[in-house]
Amino acid sequence: MYLYNRVSAEELKKHLENETFTRKTISFYRYFYLDHPQEFRDELYREWDALNCFGRIYVAREGINAQMSVPEYHFESFLKTLAQFEFLKEVPIKYAVEDDGKSFYKLTIKVRPKLVADGLDEGAFDVTNVGTHLSGLEFHKQLEKEETVVVDMRNIYESEIGRFEGAICPEADTFREELEMVVDLLKDKKENKVLLYCTGGIRCEKASAYLRHHGFEDVNQLHGGILEYARQIKTSGFESKFIGKNFVFDARMGESINGQVISSCHQCGVAYDNHKNCANDACHLLFLQCPECAVQYNHCCSNECKNELSELKENPSLRKLTLAKTRRKYRKSLALTLVDKNKG
Repeated sequence: MYLYNRVSAEELKKHLENETFTRKTISFYRYFYLDHPQEFRDELYREWDALNCFGRIYVAREGINAQMSVPEYHFESFLKTLAQFEFLKEVPIKYAVEDDGKSFYKLTIKVRPKLVADGLDEGAFDVTNVGTHLSGLEFHKQLEKEETVVVDMRNIYESEIGRFEGAICPEADTFREELEMVVDLLKDKKENKVLLYCTGGIRCEKASAYLRHHGFEDVNQLHGGILEYARQIKTSGFESKFIGKNFVFDARMGESINGQVISSCHQCGVAYDNHKNCANDACHLLFLQCPECAVQYNHCCSNECKNELSELKENPSLRKLTLAKTRRKYRKSLALTLVDKNKG
């Protein structure tokens, strides 16, 4: 059998829309040592493809990180595929807060050098010397204490649509940038209680170890991430201290935690929190655009991209133009930048 997908995206999406059964969207990760990650990857693909599982899974010598969509009628069989591996027995599984079963339309399993790209040399610090794991409810209670420092270990495009109240949200485009930024931002708070959080917990595993390596004394992390916090808070009846939407890395791109919209369209400023990519592939910027601006700018992030896309459609022989050379980084100030540029 082929150990990768060979069907077009369009056809796969049609199959997904026509499914008559329900799916569960889940995520999990675990650090462990693998001698032969490619063989492990191939074995997982055979078993999960046979169960009609979809998702985006990364395998490395240091473990596995998975976001998946599993048919409900195959869910018990799927759990058995995990249990056959000693290092995946009873692995904590996080369930989507909002789940329509349309999160993924194919199965992709890739072997990567690392589960989370941190840009650091292997052995640069002890990745097993992690911070204290806090449950969702424990994390919730710690948020109320004075002198507690709360840090969002996600990228800026994630934190702009949702975050914990009072959290420090570094203006980072990548995790590798954020590690250094956080150490610098907190250099005078090494004796404070530090609370770290991310989507599912995997980035905090490395971030907490990195902070401890740099002398931080009381490092804590939200076990299971925002996903687990939302589940525990919902069942407990407490009011969520996470406001807005949780960014997720699948077709949904976000799920609301407390119903609030805390971000705005980058072009007109109206309250909005759905991300999209600029229609100009030479740019492909991930940004926030309301439906009205999508029509006005032809699904592009700026007039510049709109005009460039129009030129490309009129003359398909043109290759990617100026923005391909200087692909812009995402910044928190992007909203104002785009509003000013588009007004001009």
